[in-house]
Amino acid sequence: MRALLSLFRAFLRAQARPLADRGIRFSAIGRRDRLPVALCRAMARVETLTAAGRALHLRVAIDYSARHAIVDAARGLGASAGVTREALGRRLAEAAGDPALPDVDLLIRTGGEQRLSDFLLWESAYAELVFTERAWPDFRAADLAAAIREFGRRQRRFGGLPAAATS
Repeated sequence: MRALLSLFRAFLRAQARPLADRGIRFSAIGRRDRLPVALCRAMARVETLTAAGRALHLRVAIDYSARHAIVDAARGLGASAGVTREALGRRLAEAAGDPALPDVDLLIRTGGEQRLSDFLLWESAYAELVFTERAWPDFRAADLAAAIREFGRRQRRFGGLPAAATS
């Protein structure tokens, strides 16, 4: 992990001026409180240097979790510090009408669409996504079997790094 963070910091040092010269605004989202101070300083420098960029906005998500952001947002709206991922997940399931609503493991999107369309956003945080051109009315058992085979070939990491990258 340290090597990846060092590589990112080197990228920031090398590309700060070229990004600014091309009108590219850089910003980073995520948990800076868990990143090395030197990397946070480098990100802040590049964000300041490129703040006026209008040609493109390059956002990098580093140590970002939508669930963490949602919990922080709820707390920011006055919810108590007792708001946790678990508690919010339970409440969202209740609000959806199924208090036992589990997280999604496999989400199959039919009809050639490649988006979630506001569907189970919280519950799909670590879902494996399979996209198919086949429209729902024409989706058959063979299509489901193919999606399940694809799911079976994937290495589920739940936001972690691949095994090879951690050694």
